[in-house]
Amino acid sequence: MIDQQIKSVIRDIPDFPKPGIVFKDITPILKEPVLCENIVNAFAAHFQNSTVDAVAGIESRGFLFGLQLAGKLGVPFVPIRKAGKLPYTVKKMEYDLEYGSAVIEVHTDAFKSGQRILIHDDLLATGGTVTAAANLVTQMGGVIAGFSFIVGLSALEGRKKIAPLADKIVVLAEY
Repeated sequence: MIDQQIKSVIRDIPDFPKPGIVFKDITPILKEPVLCENIVNAFAAHFQNSTVDAVAGIESRGFLFGLQLAGKLGVPFVPIRKAGKLPYTVKKMEYDLEYGSAVIEVHTDAFKSGQRILIHDDLLATGGTVTAAANLVTQMGGVIAGFSFIVGLSALEGRKKIAPLADKIVVLAEY
């Protein structure tokens, strides 16, 4: 049911950010407060019986529901940001994209070694960014408690790429 609610408001943007790509725009969801609450509740239901010590959201759309999910689970929120955006001491992870490379960072005191971290982002495509985030968390001694995404693009096989990293992968609306 939640998948149909999400799909009913997601907007397709053809040729963004480059020709041939159909961008799944989640911003119309933000105009629907009841749907936003339903999304957070759906994620929380999937992880309520799991040990989650913190939720890490990937910049920037991973912040939108990641922070709310952390609040619902009663755990801290950890922002994983693009390089140069965090003011304190950071740990960095460089990773390759289909069109170049990128760097993400997290504060070195964001969580303690051994804590179980749920990684959240808005969309699972090829799995490159979320794999980099998971590697960053594990290099800092964290344990991956699972992954959560509003949307998944199954043809790009991101789930297959991240499956070895965690037992629990939640995608609310699969395309």
